[in-house]
Amino acid sequence: MHKKQRFPRLCAGFRAGALAAFCLALTLVLSPMERGALPVSGAAVISPAVGEPAAEQASLPQIGDALIPLGRTTGIKLFSPGTMVVGFSPLECACCCPAKEGGLKAGDVLLALNGQAIQSNEDLTRQMRALEQEQAVFTVLRESARQEITVNAVYDPALQCYRIGAWVRDSVAGIGTVTFVDPETGVFGALGHGICDSDTGLLIPFGCGSVMRSSVDRVQKGASGTPGQLCGSFDLVRDQGWLGGNTESGIFGRFTRPEAYQDLQPVPTAARSEIHTGPAVIRSNVDGTETREYTVEILRVYPKDSGVGRDLMLQVTDPQLLSATGGIVQGMSGSPILQDGKLVGAVTHVLVNDPTRGYGISLEEMLENAPAA
Repeated sequence: MHKKQRFPRLCAGFRAGALAAFCLALTLVLSPMERGALPVSGAAVISPAVGEPAAEQASLPQIGDALIPLGRTTGIKLFSPGTMVVGFSPLECACCCPAKEGGLKAGDVLLALNGQAIQSNEDLTRQMRALEQEQAVFTVLRESARQEITVNAVYDPALQCYRIGAWVRDSVAGIGTVTFVDPETGVFGALGHGICDSDTGLLIPFGCGSVMRSSVDRVQKGASGTPGQLCGSFDLVRDQGWLGGNTESGIFGRFTRPEAYQDLQPVPTAARSEIHTGPAVIRSNVDGTETREYTVEILRVYPKDSGVGRDLMLQVTDPQLLSATGGIVQGMSGSPILQDGKLVGAVTHVLVNDPTRGYGISLEEMLENAPAA
């Protein structure tokens, strides 16, 4: 029997008034994905969030025209290419913050220290403990560009090591909903929005990652002013596939074990122009591993440039789903939306003051942002 680890519940606010429903990260109330940030010092060994980065992964093949609307939750592990700065803290021993004063910013990804590669929090901690001089030259990834930033570290006699006063995170983990799978290749798209860091709100740069079997154990119902969430667990022992990208329009990857979608039938995909107001259904997994279809009403279709993940507004009308969840909750982000027998998009956000309503992204926009083959 595979050992399961209970997934830590994550609730991240969509501070502009709407929440993302991502039980992983994340329905932008990110449901599931997250781990606490850790300070950079030599005092303790800092472990990666969950497991180790996967081996080198191949590029994604082209996505076909007929896709399986999965609607099933999956466990997700995502690693950044180095370790990401998520905050700063003044050092007690010096009453200053060397990292901030040296020019590091929240969202910077630390790739190397004095020429030595950083692949995890552990690497950074080990290198800081071995530092023999105050000058620390970091190779940083900032807004897709590399640069070098020199920080004058401060020696802490109590810890007997140099410190810079930064908090970092190298990975996140949680559960989210898979929107579609290509039956020919196993390529999938999920969430309908990207996985963002809970402290900085920035999209986490993609290094590698994997997906695992998950199960919904219970539901915390949503209410006006309080988004609900799916609470579940996932199998950390055996991966079901790998990730190939983390984008503003969702995460993408490839299943390597067909049991995740075998025996399910694909449906045609709809262009954005085919989406219209009126009845539709969403496919969601809100209990155990069972996936069901629930009725919704598409209330409005927005112009193309209305914002990522907000191509349409929908309202849950299904009595069973309303009874079970109160509407859209964290973890349902990525639930596929079907209308007129076609896959048209995915649930992405829930309105804080009305959990029966939320936003969705069109499938067309998801596919436009999928990583190139």
